[in-house]
Amino acid sequence: MGKVFLVIQREYLAKVKKKSFLLATLLTPLIFPTIMGVFLWMALEDKSGSQVKIIEVVDENDFFYVQNNDAYVFSISKISKEEGKEKVQLGERYGFLYIPKMDLGNPSGIQYYGGTNPSMTLITSLEASIKKRIEDYKLMQQGIDPSILASIKTSVSIQTLTVQGMGQEAATDATLNYGLGFLTGILIYIFIFVYGNQVMQGVIEEKSSRIIEILVSSLRPFQLMLGKIIGIGAVGLTQFLIWIFLISALSAVVMGYFGMQMPQQTAMVLMSPDVVAMPNLGGFSQVALALQGVNFIQLVLTFVFYFLGGFLLYGAFFAAIGAAVDTPSDAQQFMFPVTIPLLIAYMGLFIFVLDDPDSIVSFWLSVIPLTSPIAMMGRISFGVPIHELLLSMGSLIVGFLSTTWLAGKIYRIGILMHGSKVGYKTLWKWIRSSS
Repeated sequence: MGKVFLVIQREYLAKVKKKSFLLATLLTPLIFPTIMGVFLWMALEDKSGSQVKIIEVVDENDFFYVQNNDAYVFSISKISKEEGKEKVQLGERYGFLYIPKMDLGNPSGIQYYGGTNPSMTLITSLEASIKKRIEDYKLMQQGIDPSILASIKTSVSIQTLTVQGMGQEAATDATLNYGLGFLTGILIYIFIFVYGNQVMQGVIEEKSSRIIEILVSSLRPFQLMLGKIIGIGAVGLTQFLIWIFLISALSAVVMGYFGMQMPQQTAMVLMSPDVVAMPNLGGFSQVALALQGVNFIQLVLTFVFYFLGGFLLYGAFFAAIGAAVDTPSDAQQFMFPVTIPLLIAYMGLFIFVLDDPDSIVSFWLSVIPLTSPIAMMGRISFGVPIHELLLSMGSLIVGFLSTTWLAGKIYRIGILMHGSKVGYKTLWKWIRSSS
């Protein structure tokens, strides 16, 4: 075990001392706050320096009315269609809306002329305004007062709660749970790919430079493989934790500069008992209750477990592939079978898990070791029975021990093989070999 620890220490220190690691770790967190700051600055500058845009409206029906807003002012006139287009050409008007004489039962022929392509928001707003006016007219024709119809429209919001073992109730929110499951599942998917490839690249480099021949003279190939996987996994976890801290801190500074609050600051305010107890908060009260119902300690601990478990499981495969080939291009033929379960878990996260976390498919995706790191993170925020969580964790432990053992049999032979083309038949022989 002491030799494995030395390999872990070597891999960890070799990676974290590299300039590329330091640059990626320190500069990557700057990207998101910088982009966010630039967009916020542009939005505020655009809002403060923008002029009201005037749109000329000609209605041949003398029927329609378009409401002004902060961005657009609508000038209704009796000019001709050609005069309206000329105003746009000369820059006197931002746009020109022409509504011809038409049958209100079958409206058609409405045209908008602009000096530039209009935004989807503007066109959607115009369509909605005209549509509502026509609908109100049709209701009046049927002897129905639109104001009465509007008054009977009612919005219904259902509060969801889970009944726990001792009869306790906990508020939940499907949108919040979906967001947490989506974020954590995708993060694990990305990190398995990124750091798994680092394992493979590291093995190929050491094999091609013949350093590996010196290393295996001092320790068993299996110990070397295990040390490399754990060492690079520790590097990934370290980098991830630094990113979380730096991105949160820098984003708080940027948003504070623009007088805004970070989402987690808002969440902490909403979670306070005083806010939850306040009446007439509507949706905010439900969000506050839902945040209190999320077990963030369990969420973080399970994320770390499945991050490490998933990496150890797939890291063993990536190490075996690196040992079996001489160049990265040769590794492509073996990558496909390894990535299929990850792609299944990725697609299953959206199609099954986040849509119905308690379905049979979601259960099996979260229990099978090859898919459980991603699928279980999609379920955990919705609440998973303890026996299912333990079953999933246990199967993942057995899974990465099995894949490590299987990959070790390929690794101990392939790591010293040079110049020979390796296929699936050769790998099967190495797995069956006992020496």
